[in-house]
Amino acid sequence: MKNILCIGAGYVGGPTMAMIASKCPGMAVTVVDVNEVRIKAWLSGKPPIFEPGLETLVKKSLGKNLFFSADVAGSIEKADIIFVSVNTPTKTFGHGAGRAADLQYWEKTARIILANAKTDKIVVEKCTLPVRTASAMERILHSGPGSVHFEVLSNPEFLSEGTAVQDLESPDRVLIGGSNTAEGQAAVKMLVDIYAHWVPRDRIITTNVWSSELSKLAANAMLAQRVSSINSLSALCEVTEADIGEVARAIGMDSRIGAKFLSAGIGFGGSCFKKDILNLVYLCEHYGLHQVAEYWKQVVVINDYQQERFVNSILRSMFNTVAGKRIAILGFAFKADTGDTRESPAIAVCRRLVEERAEVVVTDPEALDNARHDLADLVGKVTFEPDPYKAAKGAHALVVLTEWKCYETLDYACVFKSMAQPAFLFDGRRKLDHDKLVKIGFNVHVIGQSSMIRK
Repeated sequence: MKNILCIGAGYVGGPTMAMIASKCPGMAVTVVDVNEVRIKAWLSGKPPIFEPGLETLVKKSLGKNLFFSADVAGSIEKADIIFVSVNTPTKTFGHGAGRAADLQYWEKTARIILANAKTDKIVVEKCTLPVRTASAMERILHSGPGSVHFEVLSNPEFLSEGTAVQDLESPDRVLIGGSNTAEGQAAVKMLVDIYAHWVPRDRIITTNVWSSELSKLAANAMLAQRVSSINSLSALCEVTEADIGEVARAIGMDSRIGAKFLSAGIGFGGSCFKKDILNLVYLCEHYGLHQVAEYWKQVVVINDYQQERFVNSILRSMFNTVAGKRIAILGFAFKADTGDTRESPAIAVCRRLVEERAEVVVTDPEALDNARHDLADLVGKVTFEPDPYKAAKGAHALVVLTEWKCYETLDYACVFKSMAQPAFLFDGRRKLDHDKLVKIGFNVHVIGQSSMIRK
């Protein structure tokens, strides 16, 4: 029986290991983390993160061949393969602040592995890392006095929050990068064989380590670029009476382009897109590719612009002031079907509205705890209400920031009657029935098309 260890029980490590345990019942899979509260949540069968289907997946193998522990050091020697899935946020200090990846947790993990491994190990980079980080990992792991050999592989994740279980069950591809030595290729084969328990071999791509590391950054950069591209066009649509939905449909029917990631909105969020683009920008600057760096930097610039533009639209539509007005925020998670609020556009929008002295009330079916944490410095200026009807009562405006299905089925006639008049609705996700809302009496403002004002 192979023993697999994953260091890091977060959004990537927990679900990935749960899937491997489910598909490979002959392997023992252990997930460790220094956060004991997080580990207790996993052990309870109630994951600390919201993801459709995850709880069922975890319970299938929990206590059989899937284990969780806070004993990081003690679990290392038992493992044949060690996945590293720790946080690598953007640096907020020193050289490269605001762009480069902060690798302090990654380096600490490498040193813990070195200190506790007594036999040869395969170490798998699962977190998003800069190109050529694997070589730094190998230098640290082979810096000890012993004869233990470590083979470092790159196996980036391509999960989308909200569909992570589905993405793990049937991935577009699994990417594995390793060195071209005999030992490196043997390690690659071992990891390929694990995934081949459920992933067709033609979807498992093997490359050198550097190509694998760069592919992860490039994939997220390209996806974010599409979001910023369509959002830039949404601004033009609003002043020319074009409809970005119709434009996106016409563009997306071109087989060379395709329809995915062409939904205009308030911008991208989540833990990866912005971080990975800024990391890519930093790498390009490091290697003297300044024009390339500026090109990718504009993807983030447009994303920030879209959020500021949205707030300005709210102000302009509401007679140039929201001071003292109750604004109900429908959705705080960066996307539907997750409680994750990292880099959520809602954070910037709420902060700007508070700057304008609005009375902000936030509602979200899964993300209120994280919202409280994100806006902890605005105590007394923002309230949090799980019931969207209560959040909307007495509000001057509704602002839709997350595309939760439950917001599509609200009784908006009832909501309208409870609001201050004239009542405004700003749809930052383009998911509601706007014609119906206008008939009810709302003044409707939608990203990417002309405003629908009640006559």
